[in-house]
Amino acid sequence: METLVNRPTLDDMDMGLGKRVRLHRMLHEHGPGGSTMLVLPVDQGLEHGPRDFFANEDSLDPAYELDLAAAAGYSAIALQIGLASKYMRPYAGTVPLLLKINGKTEIPASGTPRSPLNARVEDAVRMGADAIGYTLYVGSKAQEADFEVFSQVRLEAERAGMPVVVWAYPRGEDIGTKGGAGSIYAIDYAARVAAELGADVVKVNYPDANDDGTIGPVADAPAPYNKMTWTMEEALAQILRSAGKTMVIMSGGSRVSDQLLLERVDASLKAGVTGFIFGRNIWQRPHADAIEVVGQIKQRMQTYAKELGA
Repeated sequence: METLVNRPTLDDMDMGLGKRVRLHRMLHEHGPGGSTMLVLPVDQGLEHGPRDFFANEDSLDPAYELDLAAAAGYSAIALQIGLASKYMRPYAGTVPLLLKINGKTEIPASGTPRSPLNARVEDAVRMGADAIGYTLYVGSKAQEADFEVFSQVRLEAERAGMPVVVWAYPRGEDIGTKGGAGSIYAIDYAARVAAELGADVVKVNYPDANDDGTIGPVADAPAPYNKMTWTMEEALAQILRSAGKTMVIMSGGSRVSDQLLLERVDASLKAGVTGFIFGRNIWQRPHADAIEVVGQIKQRMQTYAKELGA
């Protein structure tokens, strides 16, 4: 498969041994392999409350997602510290842990969002995690304080040899006046900010598409975003180029149809992404259905890696 952007590999990334070992486990020893990454995020209980789990009552029990991650063969599962502390022990060594160290609820107004720390890098080391996750709200009026906290987190992670995965989310009132959080302008900017601040992996959402599937132009965004139009593959390739040597994994967001989900997977692989972090699109399903769709995603990823010679 010829991709639009050459995705970064471990050999392209200048990092210490600890980070390299942990990323190698997720990219090659677990999940689809072939220098790709498939993460199951289960942080929505903090971010959205229990409402997301009503679609599949079994999913309210974190053991459901952990069983799923083990059975389907994931690269990692992303959990907040409370769930990781109480549920990970039976899966130690089977499912790599990506410890999410900050988060917020959806209850306060989101005009000036910030995601406070609720755990530390040393917690991730103590628990045997292979990476930490940090939500960074790009464009929020609170981003200055957020950047300063992240700089300390990045330094602690560097000292501990712990890879950093940044949830790069455009948010806030000012983003709304420049095309919105789902615009290609905002997502492209967020990916670049994460790379500039030192993320090893960045998680971004898919940009909003027009009715015909094209991306842009974004009328309220600065030039050239206010004039340019991309296909989905081209838009994702632009985001990857902006991220440079930071690996990019795509977020699934709210549940969509299987057809659209797999179309997004194909477009992402064609662009050159490292992988995916799909949560509700997977664990809101019954176990057998989830295993089936994960198998289809992994097959595509493995074919992609094989054709690239990874």
